[in-house]
Amino acid sequence: VDQCVKCPETHYADNEKSHCQHKTVTFLAYDDPLGKIFSVMSLGFSSLTAVVLGVFLKHRHTPIVKANNRHLSYILLITLTLCFLCPLLYIGHPSTVTCILQQNTFGLLFTVALSTVMAKTLTVLIAFKITAPGRMRRWLLIARAPNFIIPICTMLQVVLSGIWLATSPPFIDKDAHSQHGHIIILCNKGSAIAFYCILGYLGTLAIGSYIMAFLSRNLPDTFNEAKFLAFSMLVFCSVWVSFLPVYHSTKGKVMVAMEVLSILASTTSLLGIIFGPKCYIILLRPERNSLHHIRDTTYARSKKP
Repeated sequence: VDQCVKCPETHYADNEKSHCQHKTVTFLAYDDPLGKIFSVMSLGFSSLTAVVLGVFLKHRHTPIVKANNRHLSYILLITLTLCFLCPLLYIGHPSTVTCILQQNTFGLLFTVALSTVMAKTLTVLIAFKITAPGRMRRWLLIARAPNFIIPICTMLQVVLSGIWLATSPPFIDKDAHSQHGHIIILCNKGSAIAFYCILGYLGTLAIGSYIMAFLSRNLPDTFNEAKFLAFSMLVFCSVWVSFLPVYHSTKGKVMVAMEVLSILASTTSLLGIIFGPKCYIILLRPERNSLHHIRDTTYARSKKP
């Protein structure tokens, strides 16, 4: 030909370079292999968490459930159930509503989960420090001061989300260059600074919970969960630290898939590490979940030199 014409963004040139053909619109759909896997994992783990919540409610009067503030355990399990459902917002054709809900729902639910873990670890610390002189510690425990951590931290997250939505909210975007012959529909986060501020805030909560749990890991309690809390926070931080470089090195649907995988992995770490050992004792070793076992264990420890 005497003159070449460049195809528009919505088209691509065929192999003979003689015609422009429409690009195929694609996104992380439910009928994609990855979409199916993530959907099954999301619904499966959410159902499993609901079962664990049912086990805790059924055995709510046993020592292992009462040991570390059962009401905080209920809040954490309910929040983790919703966290497992978060990936469903990332699957399917993006819309303005789902783009806004993706990051804000993720940030809000994980803030509640991490602040609940922080409240649980702080409860353990205050409970064992109450034997030392100090009316302030006793007042903090009686007034259930650790429980106020959850609404305070959640309110800060709401403020961050409000600033994000007011300045540069997420929106639907099209990527016509990452994959030949395809237009990828995805959610643009709007303000990358706001997104990383939320991740940084969640990281701060996780590190704070880890430090407090690490400090209380050796406190003498038959059902002290501080070690499990510390390890769960360590795994949580490791997942999201690994997520950032991989997230920036991918494009299109793979980028969305990486974020979904990170949400599922970090939530699974909280559920498995914190509640796995408790469910093991409740369901498989019920003889250890009794006051008689606690008395025998305490007596044996007191006899050690």
